Amino acid sequence: METKTINMLLIEDDPDDVHFLRRALHKASGVQFQVEPAKNLEESLARLARGGLDVILLDLTLPESSGMDTFKAIKAQAHDVPIIVLSGLDDETLALSAVHAGAEDYLVKGRVDSQLITRAVIYAMERTESRKALLKAEERYRGIFENSVAGIFQTTPEGTYLDVNPALTRIYGYAHREEMMSKISDIARLLYVDPNRRAEFVKLMKERDVVQDFEAQIYRKDGSIIWISENARAVKDAQGNTILYEGMVEDITARKEAEEKLRFSELRFRSIWQKSFEGMRLTDEDGTMLAVNPAFCQIVGLTTEDLVGRPYTTIYAPSEDVAGMMQKYKSRFAEKKIETLLERQVTFRTGKKVDVELSNSFIEMEEGRWLLLSLVRDVTVRKQAEERERKANAELARSQAELRRKNDILEDDLKMARDIQQAILPQQYPTFPPGAAEESSLLHFCHRYHPSGQVGGDFFNVLALSETQAGLFLCDVMGHGVRSALVTAMVRGLVEELRPIALDPGQLLTRINSDLRAILQQTGSPLFTTAFYLVADLARRQIYYANAGHPKPFLVHRLDGTVEVLKYADGKARPALGLFADSTYPTVSCPLSGGDLVMLFTDGLYEVEGAEGQPFSQDLLLEAVRKHATLHGSELFTAILSEIQQFSASHEFSDDVCLVGMEVAEKF
Repeated sequence: METKTINMLLIEDDPDDVHFLRRALHKASGVQFQVEPAKNLEESLARLARGGLDVILLDLTLPESSGMDTFKAIKAQAHDVPIIVLSGLDDETLALSAVHAGAEDYLVKGRVDSQLITRAVIYAMERTESRKALLKAEERYRGIFENSVAGIFQTTPEGTYLDVNPALTRIYGYAHREEMMSKISDIARLLYVDPNRRAEFVKLMKERDVVQDFEAQIYRKDGSIIWISENARAVKDAQGNTILYEGMVEDITARKEAEEKLRFSELRFRSIWQKSFEGMRLTDEDGTMLAVNPAFCQIVGLTTEDLVGRPYTTIYAPSEDVAGMMQKYKSRFAEKKIETLLERQVTFRTGKKVDVELSNSFIEMEEGRWLLLSLVRDVTVRKQAEERERKANAELARSQAELRRKNDILEDDLKMARDIQQAILPQQYPTFPPGAAEESSLLHFCHRYHPSGQVGGDFFNVLALSETQAGLFLCDVMGHGVRSALVTAMVRGLVEELRPIALDPGQLLTRINSDLRAILQQTGSPLFTTAFYLVADLARRQIYYANAGHPKPFLVHRLDGTVEVLKYADGKARPALGLFADSTYPTVSCPLSGGDLVMLFTDGLYEVEGAEGQPFSQDLLLEAVRKHATLHGSELFTAILSEIQQFSASHEFSDDVCLVGMEVAEKF
């Protein structure tokens, strides 16, 4: 395996500490540290200015600076390079201040070893890269919203705008989004030409949750009327209540005008045919006219009585080459040659000049007799109609190509978001004690992750808190898609940032709730997250947990085949994260025994409907787990998922599904 090289700036004025850290870093496995020492602030800032560093290991106490002043000075010059504080002070207040100011970790001298430093460095670099990727993704998605040529909106079901993009304001004729959102306070009354169209839109949303190609006429700011086409969906909360509509608007005025022109052309041609504006003439082998339609009479300016029974050449003026026409006619008839003549102008006997195209086809009658059917067409009318149709089709093709291009861009962005989300999930599990072979670890972990779309709203993490303590975190963000995936990334960042308090589940969830609430208030997004977090303490043979509105996990006692539901003693549920700023979450404990399996899951696991429309429910899930309680974690998950899919009418899950298991060795 290729050894990864990490360029580190070690800011430390104590030569003994520098020597110790060099030796510790030299022992690291899987990575090679290129350590550049700096013994004071001036030297450190000069080295940072040259760039090319992967990580900074910083002692806060330097000859000319100390404490947070040192950190702020280095942070200002370090830009995106992660900083790990290595201090001789075991000061929790200082540690929290450093982390809140941007430090990736706070390590205490004398309590670190090669493995701890290496892990801290790797995690710090990974968190930094994840943040960069998340910011880039957010910029791209916001760029799509801001720069899309199609109008994008979010509205309440009652008919007020929550957000619009610049393209929509341009389509509706407003200068900026604030003006449009303040002016249109009632979409049905102030936007739609026919207010009943909004009612029809809402009705379709309630019935289907999706509206596609919904066409309507709307008023622009200046009072003019345009045609739009809307594609929208209903966004719901965890209880299935619709909280908003979001979608895209396209100005289809030009297309509707083209369609109207095309419809007019089609009606005109149909009318021409039904009213015999296309002349028809039936002649025999001698060129005698056997029948003509009114349109033919009108074209040549003669009556049926003037034409039927006479040679067809009698319709032309003497100036036409009548003899040549008849000679060609007899030759064509003898060969049964079908011809479509080019456009030409003829002069009829009445003196009328017309541009026509003559099409001939032969009809076989009984006893081997043949007749010639001639169609006389007015080329000018057809040419005009063909040109209008060509323009309409060209405009329609352009619109379709543009829509395909936009869809391709969205698909690429969703794929990137999916790859990023997969990358932030645990790629491998820790072992206990650290360094133990997987088969001899006291704790074994497993998971199943099935997003319902390109990206999902479920996230989990496994934390190695000490040699005998492991953290297990699972959350479910309301809704689906990109917005939910972005919130999971934020939650992951908060979990990593709050590692110093990760031994107390209640305190961790309380802090995450406060921070998440503050972030979501700034965005105005009505999102919340259910979460469950537990800490397994092998030394004390206990688990400690806290629950924020999440489905209650199961503690499976595999050795005796019983299942216990992990819940609060008072039986009361606590609110989900991000709803209330002052929510607190108590920590509960329970014994942990050899062979026990903790099973965490999101509600997408059991929110499926059977063939008769009946829900699977949490009670049925508990029964299924009890039935398979003696199985190991991965086998249990496979059995449960198979049983639920068999129950489901569609044999699929309609929501994101995430299961995480932690199994204790039978002897520990």
